[in-house]
Amino acid sequence: MIKLDRRILTHFDFVQPLLILPIIAISFLLIYEANIRLAEKQLIYTLVGFAGFAFFFFLPLRRLMWLIPVLYWINIILLASVDIFGVEKLGARRWLEIPFTHFTIQPSEIFKPSFILMLAYLIYQNPPPPNGYGLKQFLKLSFYIILPFLLIAGEPDLGTALVLLIVGFGTLFIIGVNYKIWLSIFLAIAIASPIIYSDFLKPYQKQRIHDFLAEEPSYHVKQSIIAIGSGGLSGKKADEATQTHFKFLPISTSDFIFAYLTERFGFLGAVAIILLYTLLIFHLLSLNYKLKDDYFTRVVTNCIALFIFIYVAVNISMTIGFAPVVGIPMPFFSHGGSSFATFMVFFGILQNLITFRYLAIEKAVKIKF
Repeated sequence: MIKLDRRILTHFDFVQPLLILPIIAISFLLIYEANIRLAEKQLIYTLVGFAGFAFFFFLPLRRLMWLIPVLYWINIILLASVDIFGVEKLGARRWLEIPFTHFTIQPSEIFKPSFILMLAYLIYQNPPPPNGYGLKQFLKLSFYIILPFLLIAGEPDLGTALVLLIVGFGTLFIIGVNYKIWLSIFLAIAIASPIIYSDFLKPYQKQRIHDFLAEEPSYHVKQSIIAIGSGGLSGKKADEATQTHFKFLPISTSDFIFAYLTERFGFLGAVAIILLYTLLIFHLLSLNYKLKDDYFTRVVTNCIALFIFIYVAVNISMTIGFAPVVGIPMPFFSHGGSSFATFMVFFGILQNLITFRYLAIEKAVKIKF
């Protein structure tokens, strides 16, 4: 483990907790008002998440880089084994049961940190040239992105699979790939879209798209829009949030918590939470300039920023009828343990790489002299 040092405080990025902690606090307040028992569970999830943050924050990640490919392939094996040994729930086989217990794990959630680290490791080993990656290196990196996409999409969990796909290729776009490759990909997707829809999407996935394009929104979305509209400018008192407390608004503390937030705190509350996420995303992207030559940390930073952007954008769009209803939570905000723990691990890894970067710099200086 890394030793405690005064320089930890001087290098620690305090902007991140300054933006994340208010999101966690508002979420806990909403969940507590909706269901005290859920709030007790959320408190446990929060403690587990902070423990995960602390573990990865003090882990000597740069010295353990050689383990990253091993962890990646172990997680790929877990994803592949879901099809053979997986537990089926609600028509999807996404979980593995831990032997001799009644607990299950979702490999697609555990895979996300190793996915980010593997992409960072590959780009760190072979940084992009001035004109961006050429076709050969792009195809190599694409293999490590598309393989988990296919395994997770086959569970089926197309939502999570698409998020990984967008995060992976979005990060490559930011880091640098020759523009001719992107033009070719966009053209191929445009041509293949009708075939993908007709031959590769499951019936329930087509139904979600149909519901989204229909003139009348689904019951879930309709109740969500009513909750958002009834909040007005400044929201309602806790005992007057009828859409939530009378259970007209479905899954109000997880998938549709943004609608619950707006009913409770109105337009101003919705703007406040969006502003916190926006500032967090822009802050993470701004680190690209500070970490210009540190490709490992840059990749991790950009991946986390894209994860947050996609999750928030899709969740909010879903609640107002601008996107199909999918089970994508709001980071640090929706009730649930796996998502919260995953994002706390993300930020534990990121703070580790930023805070202890001085050790890598000192090592490079010693080698140079």
